[in-house]
Amino acid sequence: MRAMGMKFRQWLALMLRSIAVAMLALAAACTTVPRFEAAGDIHEFLVAIRDGDQARFDAHVDRPALKAQLKSRLIAGQAEAHGDTSWQALGAALAGPLVDLGVDAYVQPQTFRAVALRLGYAPDKPIPGQIAIASSLKSIGDGDVCVVTKKDGPCTLVFKDESGVWKLIGYEGDLGSLIHRRH
Repeated sequence: MRAMGMKFRQWLALMLRSIAVAMLALAAACTTVPRFEAAGDIHEFLVAIRDGDQARFDAHVDRPALKAQLKSRLIAGQAEAHGDTSWQALGAALAGPLVDLGVDAYVQPQTFRAVALRLGYAPDKPIPGQIAIASSLKSIGDGDVCVVTKKDGPCTLVFKDESGVWKLIGYEGDLGSLIHRRH
């Protein structure tokens, strides 16, 4: 009788471990679904950049969010470089409409082509598929994802799910190289 109780406990422990492993696998799968879904739209975004397709590019960019993020980075960069109370920082803050025009000029497929090249997406190479792109995405706060250049590397492009379409909302790379490599 005691042997039978021991076997039951072993069986129960095995079943509980199996259930725990299955639940962990399910949780891991759920966390990769947004990245996989985002990867499809990011693929389309990269195709738009490669082809210079403005309409397709615009469909995958939240222009107001990206403009606001780039504008705040530019103003913060001036404040950091010259001090919060400097004339340069004040001028950048007061020149909001001019900054908006400048940012508008840079939110174009040809500008982001340099970013894509630095991420390894060359025009003479096929753009990776959804699974490969998903592996270079990192989930960040609020359900957003970002493109990283290497595992645990810094974010470069930030995307958000907006009504079923993943759109670019931020650029975390070097603004100087984005601005100076526009061709």
